[in-house]
Amino acid sequence: MKYLFSLKITIAFLLVVIFFSCKPRKELVYYQNIDSLGSSENVNTYEIKIQPDDLLMIIVSAEDAESALPFNLTAASIPSSLGINNIAQQQSIQTYLVDASGTIVFPVLGKLQVGGLSRSELQQLLETRIAKYIKNPIINIRRTNFKISIQGEVTSPGIYTINSDRVTLIEAISMAKDLTIYGKRDNILIIREVNGVKTYNRVDITKADFIKSPFYYLAQNDVVYVEPNKVRINGAAVGTNTSAIISVTSLLITIITIILR
Repeated sequence: MKYLFSLKITIAFLLVVIFFSCKPRKELVYYQNIDSLGSSENVNTYEIKIQPDDLLMIIVSAEDAESALPFNLTAASIPSSLGINNIAQQQSIQTYLVDASGTIVFPVLGKLQVGGLSRSELQQLLETRIAKYIKNPIINIRRTNFKISIQGEVTSPGIYTINSDRVTLIEAISMAKDLTIYGKRDNILIIREVNGVKTYNRVDITKADFIKSPFYYLAQNDVVYVEPNKVRINGAAVGTNTSAIISVTSLLITIITIILR
């Protein structure tokens, strides 16, 4: 009888642990209402804006290659005596740092206000301005330091460099090898700086309508933070004392068994 009672206590203890460890489906599954969402329009038109501290690689070319030389940093400002002929070296040199006021200094054209423009808008601006000097200029623009930070309850937190002009929140989470089982999927924090002001935004990826939110696409230097759920927080508190809890539980069971003899 006494052993049966002890067994019941042990089973009850284990059931309590399992109960608090289990997570309901609604807290784990992504895109739960996607069937009722319908199609998303204009998703592919998104372009991130140029902002201070961006590094822009801008290369100007034309049918008449000689006419485009003054508009490229390697030709305009790098002495031929340096012997820089490697294309990769030239491209690394042809970068423009956007200053705090959102401007760059461009060969021949001088200071240009580029902050707040998309890549295509800057391309159009340069084509229009340079077309006054050369025929049919071709402008190649690339942001070389696009990065995001992913923190919290993901498998591989860290800073990720993005090679394209845009990245979605889901792509970023995939880069970090998905959320852990302890990550709060309904309250992901995105810290974004807009015109020098930091904004703090919450996204619920269990609801598919976040695809239409302004934070579906991430911007330069965004920080994505996945908050731990209550199980992780409570587990962290319990985890440091796991051995003590097990010892106390065993002691209590032993005491109860002795008393009931």
